[in-house]
Amino acid sequence: MKFAIVGPGGIGSTFAFQLARAGHEVTVVARGKRLEQLQRDEAIVKATGERAAVRVSAALDATAAWDLVLVTVLASQVDAVLPALAASAAKSVMFMFNTFEPLRRLRDVVGSARFAFGFPAILATLDDGKLTSKIVTRGMVTTVTDEAWAKVFKDAGIPAVVHADMESWLRTHAAFAVPVMVASVTAHARQAGLSWTEAMNLARAMEEGLRLVRQLGNTITPEPVARLSRLPTPVIATFLWTLSRIEALRKLGAAGPGEPRTLIDAMAAAAPGQTPALLAIRP
Repeated sequence: MKFAIVGPGGIGSTFAFQLARAGHEVTVVARGKRLEQLQRDEAIVKATGERAAVRVSAALDATAAWDLVLVTVLASQVDAVLPALAASAAKSVMFMFNTFEPLRRLRDVVGSARFAFGFPAILATLDDGKLTSKIVTRGMVTTVTDEAWAKVFKDAGIPAVVHADMESWLRTHAAFAVPVMVASVTAHARQAGLSWTEAMNLARAMEEGLRLVRQLGNTITPEPVARLSRLPTPVIATFLWTLSRIEALRKLGAAGPGEPRTLIDAMAAAAPGQTPALLAIRP
């Protein structure tokens, strides 16, 4: 099959590596320093030295009948690529990033027949162009809207499941992930874990975000997060306090505060005046 990966950061590079290793034709669309690295290597290169050959482009070929264009940019970057996606001859377009906004806008751009969404259960970083990634293989694995693509990803070594209500899933995940990301950014900046007061503030923000999901008419899903939402605030704070002391989570904070800021702003826009705890932790 023919894949185009738009946004080959850690997540996009992991998909590109796995799909290429599985025998698919993969083209990565990049810019800036990442484009230069990929043009030089003509491959996704892991920190271990493993390589998977890919094609490299500075722009999406609108005439190519890609089986799938996988879009792994940040939510704040997606508007810049929407015109190219709308004009593309791709058979399917799957967006894959954190978002709190309704999905209908993206669906309308590419057409409901081509639209798909997914979320990666992958921890990945790029250090000087070299990929380090861990693919979650049990529990909360990669989640997508389409059974056929779940099978393709699974066959490529990325276990995936289908969820019928991806908008609820994404909004729940945003409410859960924002405090975790803020904890990671804070811990990375100071190279030390959160204080208890900071952990409690983040726990209250998580609870507020999950209440907002329900208020907007969505369901708290999947079940592990639904169970977490029923825990007392100090227990959630303990969870966040502990996470901030794990080196792998702290390292993810190197990505900076842009993504949690974007998600908090989207949540605040969905319920003006009703998200003081979330705005209080905005980095």
